[in-house]
Amino acid sequence: MLDVQAKKHKVSMKTKKSWRKYSDVKDIDAFLDNRRLEERLGDSFAKRTDSQLFIIDKTTVDATGNAISKRAARLTLKNKEPRCFTSLKPHTCVPDPISKRNRVRSKEENMNSILLQRERKRKIKDIFKLKEKKVLENEMHPKVSSGNRSKRGEIKDDVWNDTNVILPETLTKWMSSDSIRHTIKHLGVTKRKLPSSLCKKPSVLCAIETPHPGTSYNPSYNDHQELLNKVGQKELKLIKQEEHLDRVTIQMFQKISLQKRDEDIMKEMSEGLPKNRITSNFKSNEYYDQEDSIEITNNKSIKNAKKTLVQRRKQREQKQAANERALMKLEKKKVSDIYKLKVLQMQIEVNERKQEFLRQKRIKKYERESLMPKTLSKTSFEPIDPDFQLAEELTGNLRNCKPSKNLLKERYKSFQQRNIVAPTVIKLKRDKAKMKKFIKSDHKIKNLDDIKATTIF
Repeated sequence: MLDVQAKKHKVSMKTKKSWRKYSDVKDIDAFLDNRRLEERLGDSFAKRTDSQLFIIDKTTVDATGNAISKRAARLTLKNKEPRCFTSLKPHTCVPDPISKRNRVRSKEENMNSILLQRERKRKIKDIFKLKEKKVLENEMHPKVSSGNRSKRGEIKDDVWNDTNVILPETLTKWMSSDSIRHTIKHLGVTKRKLPSSLCKKPSVLCAIETPHPGTSYNPSYNDHQELLNKVGQKELKLIKQEEHLDRVTIQMFQKISLQKRDEDIMKEMSEGLPKNRITSNFKSNEYYDQEDSIEITNNKSIKNAKKTLVQRRKQREQKQAANERALMKLEKKKVSDIYKLKVLQMQIEVNERKQEFLRQKRIKKYERESLMPKTLSKTSFEPIDPDFQLAEELTGNLRNCKPSKNLLKERYKSFQQRNIVAPTVIKLKRDKAKMKKFIKSDHKIKNLDDIKATTIF
């Protein structure tokens, strides 16, 4: 059966839409598919040579049928091109359609030969433009800084030496820390400014305090007795405080029976309740009300009387005379103070002694408070109990000595005392918020009659 060719219709090809719709591009698509296939698999077999299609096997085989030795295989593998170079080669077999490409010429190639020779002479004589000088400075800056920087693991300077070797002592004596840092910065050395909180210790106390000599495993008699006396004084102070609290709370009140307590309550509550007292109070209140009404009626309204000219003149003269008397009094006091120089000198000395006494008192208070822990939380600091042993518990050697103090607890208390850690209280149970329980309006149980009525209907 013969292939029936479709009759071509004449259509307008004015617009791009009609070109895309009615133009036949099957042959172009087929050509491009062949090129893509050749790019993946290579050229067609008709275009390839015999050397590309066939390979002569030159490997030597032993009588046993084995291939070449391992040494020879390693040598061939060593001489083989590394696989990492494949990323540098073209990934397609299609040749470059543009064999000759244009190259962008450099600035020196475009420059005139005479001008290029002049520029070279200028650079030989070390004559640079401003832009070239800035470029050279920017290139040299990282080199200098990298040269000053020590290598990894290399220690050039003394870590414990805080003295500044760059600037002389004659300059650093009168210069402040900020001005020294500013000057050193332009010499290529950076010095950081530490915050004041890091430079200052949180407390004056030592990190590890020397223990009392009486706590030794083999102390002297006087040291041991001194330690026991100190512990005893502390215990007596606590006992005295407990007795005081017991005296002002429990022992202050007497125990009575329930019947007597009820009688006392009735007696206290019925004080001032008789009728004659109530009537007398009522009558006295009526009497005071009548007196107030009488006073209100007797008082007449007084109009604001205007002052006359004579009254105003006398008032002005009196005020002027009072001012003159005050000035005269002040002048007399100045004259009399000249004869009181010794008394004034004594008063000044007394005030100075008082101020000096208060200043010394403040200094002592500051020194005393510096040794005490600060209030970092609502819980106050409680010092750890002193470690001591009785006379019969002393062993005299380390072998039989028993540990009586927890080291972790002692260190933690030291942190609290030196204001590093805020004092807290150990809580074994966690506080939980109380749950509020309520019944929703649609979950409430109604009356039984209403429930029966709803179930019937």
